[in-house]
Amino acid sequence: MSSGDRGQAVGVKGTYEVRTYGCQMNVHDSERLSGLLEGAGYERAPEGSDGDADVVVFNTCAVRENADNRLYGNLGRLAPMKTKRPGMQIAVGGCLAQKDRDTIVKKAPWVDVVFGTHNIGKLPVLLERARVQEEAQVEIAESLEAFPSTLPTRRESAYAAWVSISVGCNNTCTFCIVPALRGKEKDRRTGDILAEIEALVAEGVSEITLLGQNVNAYGSDIGDREAFSKLLRACGKIEGLERVRFTSPHPRDFTDDVIAAMAETPNVMPQLHMPLQSGSDPILKAMRRSYRQDRFLGIIEKVRAAMPDAAISTDIIVGFPGETEEDFEQTMHAVREARFASAFTFQYSKRPGTPAATMEGQIPKEVVQERYMRLSALQEEISWDENKKQVGRTLDLMVAEGEGRKDGATHRLSGRAPDSRLVHFTKPDTEVRPGDVVTVEITYAAPHHLLAEGPVLNVRRTRAGDAWEKRNAEAAAKPAGVMLGLPKVGAPEPLPVAAGSGCGCD
Repeated sequence: MSSGDRGQAVGVKGTYEVRTYGCQMNVHDSERLSGLLEGAGYERAPEGSDGDADVVVFNTCAVRENADNRLYGNLGRLAPMKTKRPGMQIAVGGCLAQKDRDTIVKKAPWVDVVFGTHNIGKLPVLLERARVQEEAQVEIAESLEAFPSTLPTRRESAYAAWVSISVGCNNTCTFCIVPALRGKEKDRRTGDILAEIEALVAEGVSEITLLGQNVNAYGSDIGDREAFSKLLRACGKIEGLERVRFTSPHPRDFTDDVIAAMAETPNVMPQLHMPLQSGSDPILKAMRRSYRQDRFLGIIEKVRAAMPDAAISTDIIVGFPGETEEDFEQTMHAVREARFASAFTFQYSKRPGTPAATMEGQIPKEVVQERYMRLSALQEEISWDENKKQVGRTLDLMVAEGEGRKDGATHRLSGRAPDSRLVHFTKPDTEVRPGDVVTVEITYAAPHHLLAEGPVLNVRRTRAGDAWEKRNAEAAAKPAGVMLGLPKVGAPEPLPVAAGSGCGCD
């Protein structure tokens, strides 16, 4: 365990596995769940155990139409395994658990624990209670019991970390159920955020990503409209913190002081992920998005004026109820104007419990699919064109772990540029570790990655690389059966054109 750890394992109770679905907030919550379980005496199951653990936890997402089908399918596959292993326990948490509550145990009576988004800290207690009482424990809190960052954590990366600055959301987007499940926005104290970042940096972390359901609305809960820009500037004063990112902002709250803070704070990276959702003003109104196309494109123009090299990515929903061909063409127009480096593109699917699910004008699936393919092709073309502009540039990359699937076969390593573009580079003779920084020249561009095929120009060993090396050495010294690898979570990746990833709700 690492930053924020409070507990000590007192005798190994067994192994655990946490399966995560949905957005970055869920990924971060799963780090907390892992920390809680390890503090309670469990060890992480070996990678690829596929349910063969003493405790299996599902951290669920509720924003897709088939989210419940996916969960119950996975639970069904575990039922025979549990029959063979009576001591095995299954827990379901997250947004779908918050929404469905008692329904989960009725449909899957072999589940031991159901907990919500507001009480993840109760998981070890609920597991023990279920074991002793030999009956399912369902406990859903209606409001946040403790800010998640006060809980133990098992971070998935030695060199990059998530830092949650707020939970919940005050928006009422008609396609999104997250506010109903995560609650109203609640902000952390700035001092607590900075203290956590400083503690992470002391451990060797060199990159942090600020997290919030609506991250740049930070301050609304404490009455300071410039709180987010002030937080970015404060991050710039933390010695040893090399890279700061944040996700996901809302165009409504994207003010000029935030743009200035990004441009004027050297360790805030020239990267922005800001959801567009639609380029059509009538559809944006039906979505209850509080901006229009001109406002969105105006923000991008200001960002590029302040940071010409900024990589901007987005989320887009295709086929929202009532979307006409003219509406869709407005989205295509906005994409051409914005020239996003990458995009998450979604085919609209009904989110149960949202106003949009019962709206008139639901679009036939074949129409949505055809529009989606057109949008994907356009964005692919733009992504490639934007990446080609990187050829010939000299960039500093933070070496990443596990991000290049073909690195072993191609004798390359992979890293992230300041704007978070993924770069595969020639492996140098000098040893480099994840978290170290290399300088390379870009020689080739593909739509979703860059290549640096020449020799590495410089290698800078970092404290983050030292932290990675120390963690791996400690893991290697553990007894067999404990997972040694570090899954690819760390800092968020640039968002490729894809359907069905993330929540797309910001």
